[in-house]
Amino acid sequence: MALVDVTETDFEREVIDRSRSTPVVVDFWASWCGPCRQLGPLLEQAAAAREGQVVLAKVDTDANPRLAQTFQIRGIPAVKAFLDGRVVDEFVGVKSRDEVESFFDGLSPSEADVLVARGGEDDLRRALELEPGRADASVALARTLIARGERDQALALLDPIHGSFQADGLLARLRLEQDGLLGDAFAALDRAELQRALDLLLEAITVENGRRDDIRQVIIGELDLLGAEHPLAGETRRRLASVLY
Repeated sequence: MALVDVTETDFEREVIDRSRSTPVVVDFWASWCGPCRQLGPLLEQAAAAREGQVVLAKVDTDANPRLAQTFQIRGIPAVKAFLDGRVVDEFVGVKSRDEVESFFDGLSPSEADVLVARGGEDDLRRALELEPGRADASVALARTLIARGERDQALALLDPIHGSFQADGLLARLRLEQDGLLGDAFAALDRAELQRALDLLLEAITVENGRRDDIRQVIIGELDLLGAEHPLAGETRRRLASVLY
């Protein structure tokens, strides 16, 4: 659904919750507003052209004054883009067709985004052709290569990546494996035995004193993959801190 009329009753569901999976552009408008009637069709055409990749929500400010107050609407048309439950971009007033298209383009997933979300090996390779050095694609493909034993190829993918906990963790894993260390822990990771793998890694920090930083990076990388909400994340971070400090 590319277009939906939203009220105070369903704004949370139709905009905030929906934006956690799909960008939502909210058009605050009113029937008496001439500029709103001018901008509205451009917004609707832009949303329709993206075939559900961006949803347009229409909010009549006269019928929904509390929403207008909550989002501090001082003039209309006012357009706000929501992603992950929060406003990520906005503008007020009439824009040209090109400006509207550019606004939507900033929210629509790129071809590489779509390929990474699919996650197949061919998809990831194509994503890296489109955006060389893209961290999420490089990390995902490197994991596939490591599972196949193609460590040199994984190293070549990961080595140029900076600012990624997961890339740093995989590079540390490759270094440790090259030295014949922590095979049981990595085998447990590959079998998705997360608790056992993390236990073995944490134990190893107190034994392999010369490789503490590599082991730490492996753990941090795996926690980043799990996400902060995973049940193991908070406990493991506390245990890691107690071992290190």
